[in-house]
Amino acid sequence: MEKYSVLMSLYIKEKPEYLTEAIESMVNQTLKPDEIIIVKDGPITFQLQEVLDHFTNRYPNLFNIIGYETNRGLGLALNFGLNHCKNDLVARMDTDDISKLDRCEKQVLFFENHPEISILGSAIDEFNGNINNITGRRVVPITSDEIYTFAKRRSAFNHPTVMYKKSDVLKFGGYDDLKRNQDVDLFGRMLYGGCLASNFENSLLWFRADDDLAKRRKSWENSRSYINTIKKFWKMGYASFVDYLVVAMGQSIMYICPIGLQKILYKKFLRS
Repeated sequence: MEKYSVLMSLYIKEKPEYLTEAIESMVNQTLKPDEIIIVKDGPITFQLQEVLDHFTNRYPNLFNIIGYETNRGLGLALNFGLNHCKNDLVARMDTDDISKLDRCEKQVLFFENHPEISILGSAIDEFNGNINNITGRRVVPITSDEIYTFAKRRSAFNHPTVMYKKSDVLKFGGYDDLKRNQDVDLFGRMLYGGCLASNFENSLLWFRADDDLAKRRKSWENSRSYINTIKKFWKMGYASFVDYLVVAMGQSIMYICPIGLQKILYKKFLRS
């Protein structure tokens, strides 16, 4: 089967135990990665460095740890890492989530059977604390046509599940220098430019949805970033003004809601 790279970006505020679980889930894939690229986006803690040292000593030929001395933002970090990936198939992975062990084997096989596809993701199982405490599932559209329409207003991919073709990503300039919604922006540009995509109906990843996630979602910076991304889609002709208006109103409402109500609205309207 075709070889693939894993791309992760690491930030100083990540918890060492989360990073350990995330990396373990990738090194134990049924189809082993050819390389794991981890970009240190600025300085990291001694505890995080210990985790990296443990894995690089355990798998000396698997990891490529690169990065910046200062924090540059996720968009630049991912572009930096992507340019170091030596394979065309690249699996994105976050440093606090857990991939199911057959995730990458299923994705690589799908690419081999559907060479026209550029972006491939899946549903996610959301958990709090440990993977035995599943709190919900976020499903996403399956076919390329469904994804194209869905992405005009909402994220059509669960980004830590995505595997894509590096060559196609680079055709559209890679990640923009954004601190939030880099994946939404990139995939929207690719879809509008004619790239085809798909999602697995089944979940290939456990997504950490703890209380900190709800707090991060409730920020004007996050809401404004998403609104600006859809505004960009409207300006370039992908989304309509109505799409932009719906997103602007929806994000504004979510921002002013108390966290408890925001959680309810997310589960009812935004999870699927």
